Amino acid sequence: MLSPDKPLQASAIAVEALEQRYGETPVLRGIDLSLERGRTLALLGPSGCGKTTLLRLLAGLLAPTCGAVSIDGRKVADAATGAFVPPERRALGMVFQDYALWPHMSVAANVGFPLEMRRVSKPERGRMVTEALARVGLEGLAERRPADLSGGQQQRVAIARAIVAAPRIVLFDEPLSNLDRELRELLVGEIAQLVSGLGLTAVYVTHDHGEAFTLADEVAVMRKGEIAQLASPETLVDRPASSEVAEFLKLGAVADAVFANGVWRLEKAGVAIPAPPDPPCPAGKAKILLSRKVLRPSGDSEAVMEGVVVQSLFRGEGYALTVALGQPGDGITVQVASDTRAHAGERIGLALEPSHLRWFPAEPINHVQSEG
Repeated sequence: MLSPDKPLQASAIAVEALEQRYGETPVLRGIDLSLERGRTLALLGPSGCGKTTLLRLLAGLLAPTCGAVSIDGRKVADAATGAFVPPERRALGMVFQDYALWPHMSVAANVGFPLEMRRVSKPERGRMVTEALARVGLEGLAERRPADLSGGQQQRVAIARAIVAAPRIVLFDEPLSNLDRELRELLVGEIAQLVSGLGLTAVYVTHDHGEAFTLADEVAVMRKGEIAQLASPETLVDRPASSEVAEFLKLGAVADAVFANGVWRLEKAGVAIPAPPDPPCPAGKAKILLSRKVLRPSGDSEAVMEGVVVQSLFRGEGYALTVALGQPGDGITVQVASDTRAHAGERIGLALEPSHLRWFPAEPINHVQSEG
């Protein structure tokens, strides 16, 4: 389990009050977290949120402006004392977005380069390279050059190089972003199996929540240099900490709600909805997450609102309906699962499951949410 409150000695990685600035521009703001050995943390967020900067601070490619970084209980960077351990002495493996392979060297030579730098003997180096290539399914390609390989094979070479020296911690910097979706889905599963099989501790940077949810035990959703929420994938989906997290994870439509005359209504659609047990704010305004679990087609007395079907797509086990509440183009568009086909322009009744509604304050709260 990952928690900001874990003691340093129990952590493979610990970060305390970490900040990074470029001149007067803050990139990271007061990051605190710890990661237990054998666990995987995904740093998830859009471009510019600070996730890659955080990874570079862990790797030793940057020194922090403020705060400290510890690996296996040993401080490897401390802005207060000026202590700094360079990357080659942190015993980390790293996989880069652009593979970072030497084009003039064979696959075996690329994978074995870290061992050569450590002056590992040639026979031992050969054994370790063969073993690493076998782990990533490239046994027969040792003498090929990177240019002879597909993008997926090149990334497997980069992963083999990261694990060849048997590091306890591996850092992944958006390793699959240059590949097509089908190949990304295949490789992210392979990476998850590899990390688990080797008992590695891993930090994985990505902007794709599907990748993060597939392989991570814990996910830190980052926004503007801060951690907006740190939790398991299941918790993020079931209990997003804010409307911003819900929108980034594409958990459903986030709608404005207003309270007037004793009734909560969706502001744009004008539809009445059940009041929450505890009002999210006293000002009579809130935001509501309408996830796919909230609404379902209903033609009977359960229907509490109507909508117009915008699109109907067959998804194997049923239909994914896009439904406009209020006037199409001027209201709220929600996703609804249906067992039966509906046609664009058709008006349908919708039942609502109040227990699946998620309420948020109308104004965002700027603090880190950490949950188990």
